Amino acid sequence: MSKPSPFDVEITPELIVRAYRAGIFPMSEDAEDEDIFWVSPEMRGILPLDGFRLSTSLRKAIRKSVFEVRVDTDFEAVIEGCATVGEDREQTWINSTIRNVYGELFRRGVAHTVEVWDGDELVGGLYGLAIGGAFFGESMFHRRTNASKMAMAHLVERLNAGGFVLLDTQFITDHLESLGGIEIPREHYEERLAEALHVDGDWAAWDRR
Repeated sequence: MSKPSPFDVEITPELIVRAYRAGIFPMSEDAEDEDIFWVSPEMRGILPLDGFRLSTSLRKAIRKSVFEVRVDTDFEAVIEGCATVGEDREQTWINSTIRNVYGELFRRGVAHTVEVWDGDELVGGLYGLAIGGAFFGESMFHRRTNASKMAMAHLVERLNAGGFVLLDTQFITDHLESLGGIEIPREHYEERLAEALHVDGDWAAWDRR
């Protein structure tokens, strides 16, 4: 992993988009550190859109669930859920700088959320950036069993419906690996990214089905 020292550059939405297009993404040491550093892992996590997998029992559980999936209705609640330390994480890299700039990207229609609700309670979700034919997944969380998997299942369906060709997960966790996530070398990732940036993905295509 590349981890340069923070440098004095204004972190703008335009800079973030340029970084993703170059295969780089920002992180911070923790929520209290306002600085960020830039990351380009030697092995990059992706989830092949034709390789997503859920067990039969989990598919049945999701179909019978009373949870409702919504998209792009409450970015602040989703990023707060992703930044909250809980049973699925001991610390967070989401600081105020990241919250602010991604909030602006959301207002510009570049960042998106997939949200899982139980009535009026947000119980899981994820957020990321849609650029060209690539979706750059940033973080996910759950407060109920299977909520984050339900969010990911909807994300994959939506990306496939919209003609996206790359789902970047940055790193691979056991959770993502269980859903079909893999690691590929940086140079292979950059080739896939270059191809994806020439695709015009349509985030809203799923809604028009």
